Amino acid sequence: MSVDAATAPKDWRGRFFEDFAVGDVFRSRLGRTVTDTDNVWFTALTHNTNQMHFNAPYAERTRFERPLVNSCFTLSLVTGLTVPDTSENGTANLEWTDIRLPRPVFVGDTLWAESEILETRPSSSNDRIGIVRLRTRGVNQSGEVVIEFLRTFMIYRRGAPEAARMFPDVDAGWTVG
Repeated sequence: MSVDAATAPKDWRGRFFEDFAVGDVFRSRLGRTVTDTDNVWFTALTHNTNQMHFNAPYAERTRFERPLVNSCFTLSLVTGLTVPDTSENGTANLEWTDIRLPRPVFVGDTLWAESEILETRPSSSNDRIGIVRLRTRGVNQSGEVVIEFLRTFMIYRRGAPEAARMFPDVDAGWTVG
């Protein structure tokens, strides 16, 4: 039985260095709605004392008239939304650059991520790894870009021992059905 390109693989392990080509575009399969808990906890966890993120009466006096979502949370969330398509088999992020925040994010906004591969190259110091550079943007439910950035990461090649399957061997047979 042949498998066409639209058929999902039965044993999905994420992408490896060999799977990327310059110009590839990946859109997150899932969107994620930002909650007040996300914003307040992230702000508290990072010791950010700017009241714009957690004090509604203060924020109401500003031009936004409501709390802004912490921009570092936005960066983290949008990066996370890219991981299943890009860096699930990554070994290290090398840099984020050119971070731009053209529109604010508010509690209740739903974000998606879109990434385009800009460059791939083998690592010069480790033959089990490649380096990928991409650009990413976060888009809200209205199709507005809320963040854009460049990111470079190291990712394993398919045959790297560090990327071997980790599912444990099971000796027991099934007991249902």
